[in-house]
Amino acid sequence: MVVTQVTDKIYKGWQASLALQFCHIAEKTLLRSARHIGPLTVQRPFYPEGDTCHLYLLHPPGGIVGGDELDITVTLDDKSHVLLTMPGASKFYRSAGATARLNQHFHLAPDATLEWLPQDAIFFPGAQARVQTVFHLSTGSRLLAWDLQCLGRPVIGESFSRGQLDNRLEVWKDDLPLLIERLHLADGDLSPVANQPWIGTLLFYPATEMLLEGVREKLAALGAFAGATLTDGLLTVRFLSDDNLICQRVMRDIWRFMRPHLLQKPPVLPRIWQT
Repeated sequence: MVVTQVTDKIYKGWQASLALQFCHIAEKTLLRSARHIGPLTVQRPFYPEGDTCHLYLLHPPGGIVGGDELDITVTLDDKSHVLLTMPGASKFYRSAGATARLNQHFHLAPDATLEWLPQDAIFFPGAQARVQTVFHLSTGSRLLAWDLQCLGRPVIGESFSRGQLDNRLEVWKDDLPLLIERLHLADGDLSPVANQPWIGTLLFYPATEMLLEGVREKLAALGAFAGATLTDGLLTVRFLSDDNLICQRVMRDIWRFMRPHLLQKPPVLPRIWQT
């Protein structure tokens, strides 16, 4: 795919939205509705575990450029259980000035379970990106989520030497904040992330001190730039790294460890990860 750099700073790119709603019946979780505008859609649901709905989000253009605005809204009704992932990485390409925006909102009804396990997001040098991810939890709902961001293209020696990234992450429980984090990077200054190209975050709710200690043991491979905290039942894991393979291995190991404890289900890898 050939990407042409946009020179008009007021360029309006793809205006895309995707709204998903899930419900639970006696046998399994169903995708009740999927409404989309523009190049955002989903594949048909898979049921490798019988009752849990595995669903893959698709963005056919393959990348996000300045001026694009993507809105994703996911609503889980009572007792539904959904695992969402993507076939490949999200790519934010360079921009001459226009900002690319990605807004993701997840609403979990009581006793609903969401596993949000996207592939990594790559921010090319010169990208202008604003990303917001918000989880709204309810009584009895459970969350297993991760986010892995790559600054530049370290595999070929390109750093995030220019451009801007504004990232906002929020977790709310019954309209009260459990976590609100902001990250701002600009003008090639990566000192806020210790000049590391990979930024990882994992979220688990509800968690305990025992699970916190178990997760900390699995962070050893990431060295000094990794830690985990437990606040009001939300277990938050944060790390920085210069090795993508270690990041992915540790993230999957932690998810495999947490899933049986939070969901009383063994880990079942989405089959798209194995292709």
